[in-house]
Amino acid sequence: MSLLKALIVVTSHSTLGATGKPTGYYLPEVSHPYAALAERGIQVDIASIAGGEAPLDQKSLDLTDPVNAAFWGDAEARAKLAKTLKLAAVDPAQYDAIVFAGGHGTMWDFRGGAGVQEVTAGIYARGGVVAAVCHGPAALIDVKLASGKYLVDGKDVAGFSDDEERAAALESVVPFLVETELKRHGARYSKAGLWKAHVVVDGRLVTGQNPASAKGVGEAVAAVLSALSAS
Repeated sequence: MSLLKALIVVTSHSTLGATGKPTGYYLPEVSHPYAALAERGIQVDIASIAGGEAPLDQKSLDLTDPVNAAFWGDAEARAKLAKTLKLAAVDPAQYDAIVFAGGHGTMWDFRGGAGVQEVTAGIYARGGVVAAVCHGPAALIDVKLASGKYLVDGKDVAGFSDDEERAAALESVVPFLVETELKRHGARYSKAGLWKAHVVVDGRLVTGQNPASAKGVGEAVAAVLSALSAS
């Protein structure tokens, strides 16, 4: 059996809208899926919309989290974030899964970002797994399949809730609300309480609500890949 490969995608956007405050990718939403996949022998690459060094949301650099600390101390993992692949240049045939990590930066460059449609639909069409956590599902909102149907239409999904965006006092800063837009494109959206872990698996689509869901998303992706490779 050939080695399974997954691609984690992070944002290239570093400014929180008109506030001018810094933002970027949210570290646990990279480190936890990365660890869950790597521990199961799945090769993991990291891409971003623009390629090159990806901006970290410094508020997420919690090194009391042992998974974060292990990832941040791993020279190979850090190098992948310093020199991310450019998503539009990625060949979807090279990957069995794609995972869109969150962080508020995603709200400005994931939806309609270069390569998002082509790589996501390409991996899914080949029988691969598509996943996203927290604000990461912003990437999936507008993705269409070859049939012309939205990927999320009629699918059970999770993602950062409108309630959580309001609790973060950023509902008027972000350009749209993830929950609202997923529903608008036909998703069967569900959620847990504020900041509670909630992971939804619908066939080869895996989504998680918030940072607490990141580990579960990684584990679910690994489980689906394992089942697919065994079938």
